[in-house]
Amino acid sequence: MKIRKILAVVLTALSLHVNASAHEKVFVVERESNSVAVIEDGLPRNHMEHMHNMNHGVMKFYGKDGYLISRDGYIIRFNPVSEKKLSEYKTSKSAIGFVINKNYVAVANYDDKSVDILSRNLQPIQKLKTGSRNVGIKIYKNYLVFSEMDKDTIAVYKDTNKGKGKPHFVLYKEFKDVGIMPFDALLDGNKYVNGFFNSPWIGELNLDTMKFKKIPLQLGEREPVLKVPHFGFWSVSHSKIFIPAVGDNKVFVFTPKFKFITAIKTEGMPVFTALSPDKKYLAVTFSGKKFPVIQIIDTKTLKVIKRFQFDGKVLHVRWSREKPYLYVSVNDANKIAVINTKGWWLKREIFTIKKPSGIFIYEEKNNE
Repeated sequence: MKIRKILAVVLTALSLHVNASAHEKVFVVERESNSVAVIEDGLPRNHMEHMHNMNHGVMKFYGKDGYLISRDGYIIRFNPVSEKKLSEYKTSKSAIGFVINKNYVAVANYDDKSVDILSRNLQPIQKLKTGSRNVGIKIYKNYLVFSEMDKDTIAVYKDTNKGKGKPHFVLYKEFKDVGIMPFDALLDGNKYVNGFFNSPWIGELNLDTMKFKKIPLQLGEREPVLKVPHFGFWSVSHSKIFIPAVGDNKVFVFTPKFKFITAIKTEGMPVFTALSPDKKYLAVTFSGKKFPVIQIIDTKTLKVIKRFQFDGKVLHVRWSREKPYLYVSVNDANKIAVINTKGWWLKREIFTIKKPSGIFIYEEKNNE
């Protein structure tokens, strides 16, 4: 029995070691080249080409599949291990966001004012014509939820097949006049929370009760304190929500119930607030004159603890889940900078990346 116990402990330790050293692969959108760079073990290993207009390319992973949407309305399925394109489908002239589950992929379109429902291998199933540009698309249980920018509406569609096999969506509920120009959204548990360009509040839809409410975002006598940045990059931890205030040099901090905590003064007008995997730090990027700057905020003290300045515009950041790294795309310098987040120093710079923007990480340990 003692030998078996010792063996079990050894095997467990080995298993933990294997998991801890799991392999991650970094995919970087090359904004102006119709391509995606692949970084592995700190070096550029490949360029996936002919990926269409990558001006605002967005990538996601589901199981062993990778998916990418291009600005000109293509969705592409690829193998993240072999880095080969498997299939593609053009949904519209301009796509803005997408979501995936085990049975389908849903793409929100700008140009033809619709949402496309496709199979996982990108065969068309259904087109939902909305008459509006569609943003903030999310999946919750058997619901597909998105905001209609031109109609100031949140639409909830329900899968009549209840998640079994091929989906079929019908309009379940609409919430009108939720706010002027909804621009993006996040899903926090059962709550669909969206922001607006021209209203001094955010919207919160409880997807279990189907109740909607407006949450004022005012600070003292100020007018709206929230202008959602491009793609609405908010950060949600267990105890705090961080919202960049575009047009003001602050990051606003709220409780999960949107009770105001404080406003953190920043060096410039923030665009992205990216939360570290352990929720201890927040990386903040900026627009305008402070484009080359990143500030690091301690989420416990709510103080800026570190500043980095690069030789070009910073368009995106991504925290590694497996290593103490923060990846930074420095667009003008054609490089990815890697910050060591244990000592907060520049570990390396990866060159030959053409006009990088979005950074996406594929973790092979989660997809075996």
